Amino acid sequence: MKFVDEATIQVQAGRGGNGALSFRREKYIAKGGPDGGDGGDGGSVYLLADDALNTMVDYRFQRHYEAESGKRGGSKNCTGKSGDDLVLKVPVGTTIIDQDIQEVLGDLAEHGQRIMVARGGFHGLGNTRFKSSVNRTPVQTSPGSDGERRELKLELKVLADVGLLGLPNAGKSTLIRAVSSAKPKVADYPFTTLVPNLGVVKVQSHRSFVVADIPGLIEGASEGAGLGIRFLKHLTRNRLLLHLVDLAPWDDLDPAEAAVSIVRELEKFSPALAARERWLVLNKADMLDDEEIAIRRQKIVDALEWDGPCYTIAAVNKTGTSKLCEDIMVYLEHRRELEDNDQEAAEQERLSQDLMQTQARERVELLRSQRHIQGKDDDDFDDDDDVEVEYVT
Repeated sequence: MKFVDEATIQVQAGRGGNGALSFRREKYIAKGGPDGGDGGDGGSVYLLADDALNTMVDYRFQRHYEAESGKRGGSKNCTGKSGDDLVLKVPVGTTIIDQDIQEVLGDLAEHGQRIMVARGGFHGLGNTRFKSSVNRTPVQTSPGSDGERRELKLELKVLADVGLLGLPNAGKSTLIRAVSSAKPKVADYPFTTLVPNLGVVKVQSHRSFVVADIPGLIEGASEGAGLGIRFLKHLTRNRLLLHLVDLAPWDDLDPAEAAVSIVRELEKFSPALAARERWLVLNKADMLDDEEIAIRRQKIVDALEWDGPCYTIAAVNKTGTSKLCEDIMVYLEHRRELEDNDQEAAEQERLSQDLMQTQARERVELLRSQRHIQGKDDDDFDDDDDVEVEYVT
């Protein structure tokens, strides 16, 4: 199934039921007082995070959702039935944005987390409510109020601790197959991965982390070229980025230049994302001898002016992957412990993620507006339709 990472929907909360105008009429009671009941409240609209879902595909075919309205009040002080709330299930990791005011309403990051996105209308009052010492037979009632109406943009970002990024065919899918039980498609042509894949890496029985295989970026991805603009957004949640570089590219592209091109795309897309903790992983070492590996490694390090962690692996036969995963686990555990015990560190992480997501949204909206000015169809930009690729081998 294709991966749908965003959708725009309209939600309408239910209207409150009107109050009733009624007077008591029974045998032997000539002038009964008012007995009009209140209406029922309108149903509200909620979004509920469900870890059984992983795409927004259902919301691509139905865009409008409406909660039930409250019923009218009745005689004998009977209150109208309240409208049922409407609960829409979305994948864990969904961000809800009000399109009209461009405000983030919430971020559903945990299973079972729920947020109200449209409040139901308040019930109308029956004429019983207006009875007083000077008005014994009120004919006044009040109508129920309208429920809230919102146009929402739902954005799903892959929830993962570690994100893999690199050019097509750098070996990201092979690495995720090597370190987890996930089985993404692997082939000897670029753009094999068209959707993000998640894998759980178990270092020990009680120690694990989630890694995301993000589809390959290309030069110009931050300007909307290829699939990259759609998937750069998914990296904003990752605590650690692994920059995979192919030491022996199939098209004889210079590995150092390939590494630099990815960094350029990150910096254009989001400076905050480019400043995220990133480790360098040089893949496909099995295809070169030790001397050539050393030469290419040094060229890459020099080109990037790299002073961070650097690993040389061969994902296809799992050479060096155990050490890499163990070090990642230690790093993530240290980060979690730091944030659990240091409120300032936790707040800094939250602000960092907010900044990355804001920059990502601004970048996408800027590109949309530029395409609109140029008269290009917005439907073919950052869309979620099936991607057809003709492979020539």
